Amino acid sequence: MSVRKLSDQVAKFMMVMAATWAFILTFIIMADIIGRGVFNDPVQGVREIVANSIVIIVFLQAGYAIRSRSMLSAEFLVDHFPPWARRTALALGYLLGVAFFVLIIWGGWQLAIDSWVGGEFEGEGALRVPAWPTRFMILFGSALAIVNYLVMAYLDVVRPGDANSGAGEDDEALPAPRH
Repeated sequence: MSVRKLSDQVAKFMMVMAATWAFILTFIIMADIIGRGVFNDPVQGVREIVANSIVIIVFLQAGYAIRSRSMLSAEFLVDHFPPWARRTALALGYLLGVAFFVLIIWGGWQLAIDSWVGGEFEGEGALRVPAWPTRFMILFGSALAIVNYLVMAYLDVVRPGDANSGAGEDDEALPAPRH
């Protein structure tokens, strides 16, 4: 199995996990709203769960957003560049994306370890939410983002003629680049 296919499958799986968790989260929030409004008894810890969940959902979906070309870009401008300038702009953008997520991993690795070892929790009172799952999901999502930026750089910069190769191998392939 190629790195492209593996990263696509992992990115899709993580995106589905994020969507599923967001769906479940709506019921948790609804229970809190109903409990607060009808019974004057909110669900404890919803604020902490939602705050951590939003971060987790974002990093679960980052890899898919990169591979499906859903990240913010100035295609209206880059599409008018000659091929060599387009590849240069794409390479620079991919390198900046890799650098950004490398810095997130570099800055967050020790915090994640300390969170796990130290038993860091968020929240006070009835429900305390562990912080380490969120910290490790940031690292995992960032690592997948790096892999996907490198896959995109390979497809768009190193071998732009092969970018469409493999797209028809399975129905689940992510979109090929526009050239």
